[in-house]
Amino acid sequence: MAADAVPGDVPVAGRERDRLTVPQGIAALSLDAMASVAYGPEAIVLVLATAGTQGLGFTLPVTAAIVVLLMVLTVSYRQVIAAFPNGGGAYAVARTHLGRRVSLVAAASLVIDYVLNVAVSVSAGVAALTSAFPGLYPERVALCVVVLALITGVNLYGIAESARALIVPTVVFVVAIFTVIAVGLLRAHPVTEPNRVAEATGTVGLLLLLKAFASGCAALTGVEAIANAVPTFRRPRVRRAQRTELALGGLLGAMLIGIALLIQRWHVVPSSTKTVLAQLTDGALGHNLGFYVVQFATVALLALAANTSFGGMPVLASLLARDHHVPHVFGLRADRQVYRYGVLVLAGAALVLLIGARGDTQALVPVFAIGVFIGFTISQIGMVRHWHAERGPGWRGRAVLNGAGAVLTAAATVIELVAKFGEGGWLVFVAVAGLVTLFEAVHRTYGRIGRALHVGELPGPPRERHSLVLVPVGAVNLLTREAIGAALSLGDEVRAVTVVHPDDTEAPSAERVQQQWAAWHPGVPLTVLTGRARSLTRPIVDHLRSLAVEEEYDELVVLIAEMHLPRPWHRLLQNQRGAVLDRALRRHTDAVICRLRFRIDIPH
Repeated sequence: MAADAVPGDVPVAGRERDRLTVPQGIAALSLDAMASVAYGPEAIVLVLATAGTQGLGFTLPVTAAIVVLLMVLTVSYRQVIAAFPNGGGAYAVARTHLGRRVSLVAAASLVIDYVLNVAVSVSAGVAALTSAFPGLYPERVALCVVVLALITGVNLYGIAESARALIVPTVVFVVAIFTVIAVGLLRAHPVTEPNRVAEATGTVGLLLLLKAFASGCAALTGVEAIANAVPTFRRPRVRRAQRTELALGGLLGAMLIGIALLIQRWHVVPSSTKTVLAQLTDGALGHNLGFYVVQFATVALLALAANTSFGGMPVLASLLARDHHVPHVFGLRADRQVYRYGVLVLAGAALVLLIGARGDTQALVPVFAIGVFIGFTISQIGMVRHWHAERGPGWRGRAVLNGAGAVLTAAATVIELVAKFGEGGWLVFVAVAGLVTLFEAVHRTYGRIGRALHVGELPGPPRERHSLVLVPVGAVNLLTREAIGAALSLGDEVRAVTVVHPDDTEAPSAERVQQQWAAWHPGVPLTVLTGRARSLTRPIVDHLRSLAVEEEYDELVVLIAEMHLPRPWHRLLQNQRGAVLDRALRRHTDAVICRLRFRIDIPH
């Protein structure tokens, strides 16, 4: 079967095996959110620590506010999954209820978030690795590229396969974090006394709390990925996706609250040499094997959190392709239900960011969460419109829930923008505007193509055309025979054409070529063209132009025959004359180009 076959070409049972179960969905689509417990609580502490112990006393309330928002988003996205089972999340909601322009803003913000998530996750994982092994720091960019290549390769093989590979590290990480929380809460005092902050050094104002809230909201990125990728789940898709969303919300909320309790209980503060999570682990378990298990599980999950984007963005790109906002090639799926082109473009964009930032996570983090909160807000507003239009049983309660979510996420978006605008947040506006402009340009182009093809109209009856088929040949051989045979079935008249160069003493002369053709006698005339500059394309282009002027043909067809050799390294030996001639004819003539590849078996 072709590599990019449509889904209908694959048996249903085979397609379902290549889709996700609930545990696989958590592993494939939730690692971004799961891994955020390694940096989300620390981001809160970094801000609150500026106010000393008094500020750290607000760690739990700020985290609780974030968890409340997480619960609202979790319930809301369960509703999005039910209302839009074809995936797309905020884009699908906005397209239906808020208009095409707003939907493109949602799509652009999600694309930016997905690309940033890959770059941040890979760089953060490599940063954790180089912290453990400082000798690797100079090679951090190369390590980022290697990690990205591995994740991309696994996702090209299949999303179900990538999920199976990620289940074990996900389970180890979740068990490790809950072990640290449970043991830490049971201990009256930590085994190793964590760093403590000095007494109060400042006041705790509303702006400080809002900034801490904005920083901690980085823990919510990835919550929407499951709703975006509902078609990747096994049947019943909606129920499995909803269970996965609920499991993600419960696990992430419990981990955030547990870590916040330990931070506040032990008055843990940021350290230049040890992360907050590492301090908590050291205090709960001691500096032993358990400590290193948690650290290495964190490193692995940070690096693998990029997989969330690989599960969500290709599906979003396929929906944009369906709506003619990106090239239709993004809608093609390979044998294992992989949107191959979406995976490759996502990897390429993340690679550019990683190299541009030289693998520095802090150069990417300031704009990390802004894009996704724009999508959150649009999704919530769209769902309010959805329930108001549907007016089914219990619609008012659901609309109130989504309305509350819209207010909360809009407030969080404003806070994010204000807090991070000077740190690069303005770049999100530029990137969103650029992507929306690109989507609109693609859509207009497809519209013009559709009008040119009279899409939606019934064409007139087909009419027979008087056509001439030209076959460029280089010698009399098996490929020439196959090409002439194919040409005879295409048109009324067939002519062969070849180019000779009088100043090339090593090439056959015009007389020699004509003698060979006469000896073979295929029943097709041969036209010998002379090229003085050793150009293959110019004589044929000029000949086609003269035919178009001098002779009455409705259509000129050029059949370019090429060899399809069995082994890839054999193909490197080909001269690529067919591709060169193809480009020249398409650029300079109106002829119909037909490139045929004939399989040639090479004996061992």
